[in-house]
Amino acid sequence: MSQPSIPARLPRRALRGDLLDFASSPGWAELDSPAPRFRPDQWLLIDEQGRIAGVQAEAPDESWQREDHSGRLILPGFIDTHVHCPQLDVIASYGTELLDWLNTYTFPAERRYADLAVARAGAERFLDALLAHGTTAAVVFPTVHKVSAEALFEAAEVRGMRLITGKVLMDRHAPDGLRDDVAQAERDCVDLIQRFHARERLAYAVTVRFAPTSTPEQLAMAGALCRADASLYMQTHVAENRSEVDWVAQLFPDARSYLDVYAREGLLHPRAVLAHGIWLDETDRGVLAETGAQIAHSPSSNLFLGSGLMDWQALRAAGVAVSTASDVGGGTSLSMQRNLLDAYKIQALRGERLSAWVALHAATRGAAEALGLARELGSFDAGTLADVCVWDWAMGSVAQARFEVARELHERVFAWMSLSDERNLAATFVAGEARYRRPATMTASAP
Repeated sequence: MSQPSIPARLPRRALRGDLLDFASSPGWAELDSPAPRFRPDQWLLIDEQGRIAGVQAEAPDESWQREDHSGRLILPGFIDTHVHCPQLDVIASYGTELLDWLNTYTFPAERRYADLAVARAGAERFLDALLAHGTTAAVVFPTVHKVSAEALFEAAEVRGMRLITGKVLMDRHAPDGLRDDVAQAERDCVDLIQRFHARERLAYAVTVRFAPTSTPEQLAMAGALCRADASLYMQTHVAENRSEVDWVAQLFPDARSYLDVYAREGLLHPRAVLAHGIWLDETDRGVLAETGAQIAHSPSSNLFLGSGLMDWQALRAAGVAVSTASDVGGGTSLSMQRNLLDAYKIQALRGERLSAWVALHAATRGAAEALGLARELGSFDAGTLADVCVWDWAMGSVAQARFEVARELHERVFAWMSLSDERNLAATFVAGEARYRRPATMTASAP
């Protein structure tokens, strides 16, 4: 995908702090890894076009608008590769597994987004919440309603965000007010693609809710859209819950597996983002690797809904890209740190240890690479757009005490990942422009 144009001229900005990004992919168990680039007490230079101009130790001259964040951690903005805009309304809903949860909480919340006013207000609230949690780019599910996708695209463009979304496709096994039909859905998708795809930092994703809510005819239509334009993304769910897997097997008896339902229709390709991927087998992992499709790991959601423990190591070994996602509202927080900590817990239950390097890479540069966007975001490489977040290392006496005794870099960063959340966020910049600053009433512990 070509670099988006950022026509507005901004003041040249320089941010001072402890810079951390990744030059490459870290090994699974490498704590002393060459992949992370940690440059303490350096200046990050952002040019008039909102792009990274470089990093230097000495203070720039007065032609730069300088912000001194000494003693704070500066990271690329997080990339959430699977999250549902309308489900903020049902986050932290009690007591059911996936299929019951959809019917009881999710579908009623999504039905409201047929109303343009509701869709616009929801999109603005959702995107502002992402920015206030340190997430500057996202792959997002709206609802089946065309207006919900339009509202997201328009609100993201105003904020300068990288956003990948598309009207949800559902023509069966959904309640009244949440079903479309193949012909009208195709017309809506084509119109949205023509109006929004590749416009500034927006991209269209052919969005299949999940196999059970689309007829074979609708899945075929979705595959045809993908084949007609290789620059389109595709997003869906796969193999999240065992009851769901069993249901798919009943609905598609000719498919080898749940994943095969998508593969047969041409929905797996390098821009395909499949959420969850817990109940996959070796053949499935091979297909993902061959097609270049990625898994959006949604750890908080998987724990909250009791879906299962994803085998990250097996996916890596097969050559499958794994990015990280909040999956709100199945997940319980938009905070990527909380989700990464849950990812660590899942691997611990599997007898593995997830390093801070693998986790943070999957939420920044790794996600950007998997989406084909590494030249645009996810690192501090010169020329990338300055999607940047400034974080306090410690908030509160407990975190401060832990910070003071941390012995080496990975220990410090892992403690930050485990103990921090959106309260640690001091500022969020999108393409060099400040889009969130912490209210003055919230204070941090000095490191």
